[in-house]
Amino acid sequence: MNFCSHCGHTVRFAIPEGDDRPRYLCDACGTIHYQNPRIVAGTLPVRGSKILLCRRAIAPRKGFWTLPAGFMENAETTVQAAARETREEACAEVAIHGLYTLINLPHINQVYMIFLADLEGGFDAGPESLEVALFEEEEIPWDELAFPTIERTLHHFYADRRGEAFPLHISDITAEDRERYFGSA
Repeated sequence: MNFCSHCGHTVRFAIPEGDDRPRYLCDACGTIHYQNPRIVAGTLPVRGSKILLCRRAIAPRKGFWTLPAGFMENAETTVQAAARETREEACAEVAIHGLYTLINLPHINQVYMIFLADLEGGFDAGPESLEVALFEEEEIPWDELAFPTIERTLHHFYADRRGEAFPLHISDITAEDRERYFGSA
């Protein structure tokens, strides 16, 4: 950030008085520009014994498989965001049952919130998906999953399905976890 979005003056990066971390500060109007993590909301759509996945048509990770999810917008709840992303990416409606995985990615300032949901009706590839398909557990393209958050969510689901209980899973993915997933490239 170079300029204040309130008054247009140049900002500086410093620790405000009484704070404990650097922020962008505007000395002209006194605005402190806080930058907070972004929420990624989505669903784990289930139909019988199958899971709906989307093959990404956009970067990052174009061509890889993911659950329908994306950035939350202003003026919507996390459940609304998850349902909207499912409609946008998979042209599908879901009945959302509750938060299933909450995964912190502090190294990229994101929080993933994936909701367990029943797939209702049909589905098709939306503008951000090359294709969408239902997969049995043994058909999941594990080597073609887009993100470690998706792999972790699916592993939880299949372990929980065997035990017939689906508790909330809260975890972190570190920069080191991400590097192991994507490699050093």
